[in-house]
Parts: sequence; C-alpha cells; structure tokens
Amino acid sequence: MVRKELDELNVAAPHPMTGYSRAKFPHWITQYGTCDTREVVLARDGQGVVQDDKCRAVAGTWVSPYDGKVATKPSTEVDIDHMVPLANAWRSGADEWSTALRRKFANDLENPQLLAVSASSNRQKGDQSPDQWRPMHSYWCTYSRAWVHVKYVYTLNITGPEKGMLNTMLDTCSA
Repeated sequence: MVRKELDELNVAAPHPMTGYSRAKFPHWITQYGTCDTREVVLARDGQGVVQDDKCRAVAGTWVSPYDGKVATKPSTEVDIDHMVPLANAWRSGADEWSTALRRKFANDLENPQLLAVSASSNRQKGDQSPDQWRPMHSYWCTYSRAWVHVKYVYTLNITGPEKGMLNTMLDTCSA
C-alpha cells in the first residue's frame, strides 16, 4: 500500500520559499475545552501524563522514537514534530493551499503528521526531508511510511533524492 502511495507522488523540484512563514500554518489550535493540538499530542504520546486545569502537561514520560531519548519535562525536553515539516510542505505544494488547509495540515490528529519527540532531535531535523535527515535506523520503517502517507494524503510533491531515500527506508520494513 505505501509503495503504491509513493509511486503515485509527483516528483518535482522544490517550490521557492518566497512568501513562507510558519504563521501561514496556524498551529496548536484549540481541539476541545482548553486543550490545544500540542497538549493533545503530549497526552496521546506520553505515559502517565498529568495535565493541569488548563490542559498543560506538567508531568509524564515521553520516549522519542527519533533518538530513543526519555524525557520527563514536557515544556523543555519534548517538541511536537510535524512529520512533514511546514517549510517542507510549503516547498512541496502547500504554498498554493488555502489558510484553512494549512491549518488542517499543521494540526492533523488523524494522519501520522504529529509526534512527540525529543526537542534535540526535532531541532536537528528542522525542515529537512528523509534524504537530508533520518531518525535512528530502527525507526526508519515507521518514519518512511508516515512521511509517504502524509505526502500522499495532502497531494504534496517529493524530490528525486527524497523518493530514493524513502525507498531505502521502506526496504527496512518486514513484509
């Protein structure tokens, strides 16, 4: 299934960053009550998560699938990663989207787009694609499947080197 999705993605040169701003992707919107997208992901991805009366995670344990680091301080040690980074999405076609679609993408809890990871790994990744940055090898299969699926769902382009590395990463998946 994921190989079919990968094969259906359009391979194209990246769009220019002209006009890009993270603000064009309204993120961490309210999901329910006082809980925003970040807090929902922290609660979903952590263990023993305790939230205060404003829904902020104040305790818990998070294991980053990118580097295996264990975090217990959600405000400083845990970031919510956009699997397909916002700037990468912009270069892949989101520059032509409406603000409403960019908001949906930046807060997507239905697809594997948001993940609690160590702050250090998220900053190392930045806005890079899989041909430029990769998580620890044991996570390649899950990572590449998620990346491909998000790009497929949102009809985003990929580059040739990106497709090549995604195929290599998908080769780590067992049948």
